[in-house]
Amino acid sequence: MLRNVENHLLPRTAAFFDLDKTVIAKSSTLTFSKSFYQGGLINRRAVLRTAYSQFVFLAGGADHDQMERMRKYLSALCRGWNVQQVKEIVAETLHDLIDPIIYDEAATLIEEHHAAGRDVVIVSTSGAEVVEPIGELLGADRVVATRMVVGDDGCFTGEVEYYAYGPTKAEAVRELAASEGYDLARCYAYSDSVTDIPMLEAVGRPHAVNPDRALRREALTREWPILDFHRPVRLKQRFPAFSVPPRPALVAAAAIGAAAATAGLVWYASRRRSTVA
Repeated sequence: MLRNVENHLLPRTAAFFDLDKTVIAKSSTLTFSKSFYQGGLINRRAVLRTAYSQFVFLAGGADHDQMERMRKYLSALCRGWNVQQVKEIVAETLHDLIDPIIYDEAATLIEEHHAAGRDVVIVSTSGAEVVEPIGELLGADRVVATRMVVGDDGCFTGEVEYYAYGPTKAEAVRELAASEGYDLARCYAYSDSVTDIPMLEAVGRPHAVNPDRALRREALTREWPILDFHRPVRLKQRFPAFSVPPRPALVAAAAIGAAAATAGLVWYASRRRSTVA
């Protein structure tokens, strides 16, 4: 339990959270697939394959090569998507889709870090069209996410400006530490994926949450704490008078997030090739 309030004479501190399978029980972007289908952004075939990809995601996660294939695929897929339409779809369905899959243990940790005087930062490979509203729902202070270029017509051009993945997450953490005055040696980080080792290494207090096999091995070797989050709970059940938290999510990077709802195509194809091989 994180009971002691930080000494305000010391440098500031923060807790950096990966999102999917760390704070919420599913993939944030894949969860919106039905909503994007109803909004006309993806077809029925993509929705069906996304259901399979969600199962694969929960079973094991993605390695570096799969994430790279996903990035390239999504860049092409979202070209021409109207950003405002994506934001509206997410806003309309956020509470119904995300609120029920927030880990109770993660929500408690976020509360405790805030009570101790630390900032809470969500650092996700997904993007602001999905991650920023989730961050606001959770009361996060900042969000770091992938950023894509938006044209003068308000649509994605298909070009990636910033990809929040692997080492770039660690770079973002260090940049925030420099700009906000965080003492990284006293900061916390939480993730489920081996691809986030650079971010975990960037802080003095890393934690593996529901780790994949590779991260579990690393955590055991390095003697990092391993946490088991398994109780999704609606925030309204935790707080009967719950409404959207007043603390705004200050976006450090904006993003592609919505496009990843169709990542099932990539997951399905990559896993199928692996199985056949």
